[in-house]
Amino acid sequence: MLRAISAFPLLTFVLAAFNVVFWMPGVSLESILLKFVMPSGALLEITMGDILLIAALLILFFETLKSTGTSNLSILDHILSTGVFVLALVEFLLVPQAGNAWFLMLVIICFMDVAAGYAVSIRAARRDVSVK
Repeated sequence: MLRAISAFPLLTFVLAAFNVVFWMPGVSLESILLKFVMPSGALLEITMGDILLIAALLILFFETLKSTGTSNLSILDHILSTGVFVLALVEFLLVPQAGNAWFLMLVIICFMDVAAGYAVSIRAARRDVSVK
């Protein structure tokens, strides 16, 4: 059961967080959450959208690590990740609130998850097959 849960695409949580921000009144992707004064004197402002993208990039790292497995569950993981990418793309194209640069970057991150997952699996499969 625990192994089946590991096949669940983690980027789904970031997509859900974006949707919560879209539909929650008074919350915006442009909301500034953190401000830092850099050693250069520049002011760095980090917004809600930036935090969600940073989370998506961190999750992409773990998704890539998950794709290095060669079990039957990795196939399920690839299928579910492809589904998440397709849903994100459809949402980007059809939902007005999702038509922004932050969500476009999230769609690209979902695509990178799918592409990296299949590429790593194919590469691992080539090593498993020996041709004489």
